[in-house]
Amino acid sequence: MMAYDFLSTIYKHYPAGRKVCGILLSHSRAVADEALSIARKLQLPLDADDIEAAAMLHDIGIIRTDAPGIGCYGSAPYLCHGPIGADMLRADGAPEIYAQVAERHTGAGLTAEEIAARGLPMPHGRSYMPETLLEQLVCYADCFYSKSGDMRRKPLDKVEASMAKFGPAVLERFRELHRKFS
Repeated sequence: MMAYDFLSTIYKHYPAGRKVCGILLSHSRAVADEALSIARKLQLPLDADDIEAAAMLHDIGIIRTDAPGIGCYGSAPYLCHGPIGADMLRADGAPEIYAQVAERHTGAGLTAEEIAARGLPMPHGRSYMPETLLEQLVCYADCFYSKSGDMRRKPLDKVEASMAKFGPAVLERFRELHRKFS
């Protein structure tokens, strides 16, 4: 199979030269490199082209959110960037595996119960938990990189502190991913 042209998809939605384009590309490249490194080290049964494309496209939906600090002036809450990105990728005809990574990569995943209990601005009754190995890998790698600040890899203790803010179940899910991929 020929590698998916993820850059064409990115540039369709993110004009070169805009602040958000640079942020998206820098962040996504860091996540892709992290995921590829883990996959090589652990000899995961995943295609390197799929890892790269999925990681480069996982945050495609940020452009339609309200996050002016990173140059996004859409109307949706930032938390919705996963499902928005999945819809964008599906509309563009991207492989479904990449849309699912975008949809399910937020934090250490979000259960339908957490969305309802916290009143999160996402469709209720749906789970956004990473299910496949590819989804889990990109979700995990993404936890170590922010789209703001210096964009350097965060140390494990900082990632765990960030996950703990959302409760013990979220922290434990992240730790399960860490055991799987470290």
